[in-house]
Amino acid sequence: MKRLLLLFAWLVVSPSGKAEVAKQDLAQQLQPTVFAVTMVMIHDVVNPPAASRFYTYCLLGAHEIVARNQKNVVSPSVFVRAFETISIDSKQPYNYQIAALYCILETGRLILPSGYMLEEKQKKLTDQLRSEKYPETVILQSIDVAQSVAKKIVAYAAADNYRKLSARTRYRPSKADGFWYPTPPAYIEAIEPHWRTIRPMMIDSSSQFKPKPPVAFSKDTISAFYKLAYDVYSVGNKLTDEQRFIASYWDCNPFAVNTSGHMSIGFKKISPGGHWMNITSLATKKAGLSFDKALVVESLVAMTLMDSFISCWDEKYRSNRIRPETVINRYINVRWQPLLQTPPFPEYTSGHSVISTAVSELLTFLMGDNFAFTDNTEVIFDLPERQFKSFRQAAGEAAISRLYGGIHYRDAIENGQAQGKAIGEFVVQQLKKAGIKPVL
Repeated sequence: MKRLLLLFAWLVVSPSGKAEVAKQDLAQQLQPTVFAVTMVMIHDVVNPPAASRFYTYCLLGAHEIVARNQKNVVSPSVFVRAFETISIDSKQPYNYQIAALYCILETGRLILPSGYMLEEKQKKLTDQLRSEKYPETVILQSIDVAQSVAKKIVAYAAADNYRKLSARTRYRPSKADGFWYPTPPAYIEAIEPHWRTIRPMMIDSSSQFKPKPPVAFSKDTISAFYKLAYDVYSVGNKLTDEQRFIASYWDCNPFAVNTSGHMSIGFKKISPGGHWMNITSLATKKAGLSFDKALVVESLVAMTLMDSFISCWDEKYRSNRIRPETVINRYINVRWQPLLQTPPFPEYTSGHSVISTAVSELLTFLMGDNFAFTDNTEVIFDLPERQFKSFRQAAGEAAISRLYGGIHYRDAIENGQAQGKAIGEFVVQQLKKAGIKPVL
């Protein structure tokens, strides 16, 4: 009788009618699992739009696994474009949380350039589960489920036009006045000029949230554009220590290159999306969310990042506006340099302003308007922790940091925030329609 009771404690029936294995909640494993994916992307110097895509697909399969096992979790198939419910045909008991964690790593292993690096994290995860006395049959069956779902996610991802990008006409920057041109010190060519063609997750199209047109370029010293450029120049020349720190804190530039004589040294950094993914992990941990709720929040943030980058990049290569550094060097001060290194793509709108505002709207809906948190994302880059009173406060600081850094004009920041807010509000409405509610 005692053995039967113990067996029942291990086996429960999932909503799908399949036997699954239940044990402790594995929420504490989620952050290091997602961060393992981040570290591989830092190693590969993955550009910001592509990083958001990788996060989305790595979490999408895990989200679906949880939804297939928990009735109160809405399947992504309800609100994600062209995504169909994934059936899980497991004849043996498995732990859906183990399967979800392993699926994050397996999907990353399959789609990231250096995905093989995640094999070590997979081994560490399984070794830890064994040390915690999870039955071997349960671990192996959970891995089998994860691998099966990951393959289906990769097949879904293959149809989003990403593979077609390299076959498109190579982007050639215009040398005409007012248009973006590669900037020093590395003069890197344009990043993802055709990203608008990527299939979005929740928004209708890349141009759905087209922002206000940018202020028109002009060399006239009394023009609105010249005043924008001079504003960047003036602010950059009298930065306070706090403003310098804020700019550096939100730099998030994977393409940073320092030069010394004839030698160039690259510095690998986290992407803007990676920064917000880690903030999300920190927030869900502080809130004490269960594994299911925390994973859904991470997944929704990743999707919002992906859609925000698609929308922003659509505008960047439509307006194709010149960067402040180029304008200031040509018409104001040839020796002026911005505090931050200018990223290799057109200026309008500000990417960090768009994606940070959109994600902050989503997180505010899910976790509340006054959710205070301590962000330690930049500690690995030798910057101290930073405290914020809300997600919106953090997003506002990320946006203005681009002016302090000398890489964006004010209208790109402010209109980028408006663009991001519109995206965030749309996402929230779509989620509400799908039956998704705040987690706190």
